[in-house]
Amino acid sequence: MNNQNSWHGRDIAPQRFRERTYIMGVLNVTPDSFSDGGQFNTKSAAIARAKSLIAGGADMIDIGGQSTRPGAEIIPLDEELNRVVPIVKALRLGDDENAPIPDRILISVDTFRADVAAAGIKAGANIINDITGGMGDAEMLPLVAKLGVPVILMHIRGTPQTMQQLTDYDDLIGEIYQFFQERIEAAIACGVNREQIIIDPGIGFAKTFDQNLEIIRRLSEFKSLELPILIGASRKSFLGKILDQPDPKQRVWGTAAACCAAICNGANIVRVHDLPEMWDVCRVADAIWK
Repeated sequence: MNNQNSWHGRDIAPQRFRERTYIMGVLNVTPDSFSDGGQFNTKSAAIARAKSLIAGGADMIDIGGQSTRPGAEIIPLDEELNRVVPIVKALRLGDDENAPIPDRILISVDTFRADVAAAGIKAGANIINDITGGMGDAEMLPLVAKLGVPVILMHIRGTPQTMQQLTDYDDLIGEIYQFFQERIEAAIACGVNREQIIIDPGIGFAKTFDQNLEIIRRLSEFKSLELPILIGASRKSFLGKILDQPDPKQRVWGTAAACCAAICNGANIVRVHDLPEMWDVCRVADAIWK
């Protein structure tokens, strides 16, 4: 079923992904995310960051309270809830100090826990972004079906603690494709509307340097699944290796090149930290390829 939290009737809808690239701005309300941990883990800083992303051109704000960098420890459920829910509520409903963000801006909750997803949607979020493709919590896909909200299913092997030891593929693209087929079928079997599913091949999650490049190079092979494709290459370590740049914040133009290549090869949504720079990249890339 669909409810007011779905994207039906909004400016963003599946059929519109062919028209232009949509931008998801990253809002990490964590102390330990790989590029900006600790910068936005207070309410005032998080809200200011969200407003900056929106002013820069973001269509969606992706709020995460659990770091998913390689080796990140899993925090207690209550801690994740306390990090995420107040920020969602303040952005969507406003508070004494802040007006609510525009309805056209979608809020995504980056979590693999069904309880966090449910609380986030109740607080006013619109999308669930699950890095485990619905495998991290058996209640996630039934919850998505019940709420009728869009879900992002990402490819991963293992967990953030183990994923970088699980990069041995016989057929990288074929195995990711099969993963998506299985997770899409599992979601539909739980009652999720296929039109509400987005896929993300998981750049940097159980992938080597060369594998990340191969995914972007061959991204168009996932288009036959006929679902929107999200790419999250922003500031990641493979860019640092290419650029010989250890500081993630200095990988802006490496991110730009990766986003441009991804759009050329079929990406519909890019998840990024740097706005308005990536807004410019997306608009020019769209003018050429869309």
